[in-house]
Amino acid sequence: MLKNNLSKILGEKRMKMSELQQLTGLGKTTVIRLYYARTTNINFKTLDKLCKALDCTAHDILEYVPD
Repeated sequence: MLKNNLSKILGEKRMKMSELQQLTGLGKTTVIRLYYARTTNINFKTLDKLCKALDCTAHDILEYVPD
């Protein structure tokens, strides 16, 4: 199972979802769904934008957790 750590990362960086939206150019709905882990997939372009904006890696955002 993949665990979405976006909300944790934003909390650590004290960044609001609106700031992330501005930095990435992603839509409000997309950011909200990712933040609350209400999505079942993510495309590479979105992941790339998040990594650039948050100065992190894909592994920081998505963590593999064995069942």
